[in-house]
Amino acid sequence: MGIILKSPQEIERMRKAGKIVAIVLQKLKEAVRPGIKTKELDKIAYKEITKRGAIPSFKNYRGYPASICTSVNEEVVHGIPGNRIIKEGDIISIDVGAKIDGFHGDAAITLAVGNLDREAEEIIHVTQQSLFEGIAAVKAGTHLGDVSSKIQQFVEGKGFSVVREYVGHGIGRDLHEEPQVPNFGTPGEGHVLQEGMVFALEPMVNAGVWQTKVLDNNWTVVTADGKLSAHFEHTIALGNNGVEILTQV
Repeated sequence: MGIILKSPQEIERMRKAGKIVAIVLQKLKEAVRPGIKTKELDKIAYKEITKRGAIPSFKNYRGYPASICTSVNEEVVHGIPGNRIIKEGDIISIDVGAKIDGFHGDAAITLAVGNLDREAEEIIHVTQQSLFEGIAAVKAGTHLGDVSSKIQQFVEGKGFSVVREYVGHGIGRDLHEEPQVPNFGTPGEGHVLQEGMVFALEPMVNAGVWQTKVLDNNWTVVTADGKLSAHFEHTIALGNNGVEILTQV
């Protein structure tokens, strides 16, 4: 399956899905506090997504049991909401997907829970900034490797590492479409970017080694060395006026 180019009508539907994701993430940002259980955040997300006429993209996707992913501290991605209580000093990555009118939006943020130590503050800042470094590199006629390498260079220049087993992706009628969008790579390599492309760019950044492992629940990905990880994501569209971020308010 090659690059999927979107019609103006499809882009408009994706804007609708992206706006819902952005609003839900804002609601969850307001809800995160010491003492809340991750399953409570899942309930909030389900309510906010469905009341807007959408459905959670993740729920039952390949058997995933929840509406969102809540990954705490050393958890990289795919953390399943449950009875875990968020504590002061934690960081939590929340990944939200919503589908409406046949199209998906997908985005993630990492949040501070109360006061953080210096490393936790820095990894959040670096990961978020790396996303925008990548977005700034998206231009028609360049290669995916140009975008991927920008993210990698920025992250590694700050002393952190980029996860390699999990990457960004095309998105549209399916939650995950071609092409894959790594957060590491070589300039001049990979797909040539074209107007009409839509994809989810999502750096996952570790404080220690880039390697990861999967827990016994077969979903939750954690850092191999137990150190912190952060995750930011936006769904973006490359149009004739440049890049549009579909998942920001």
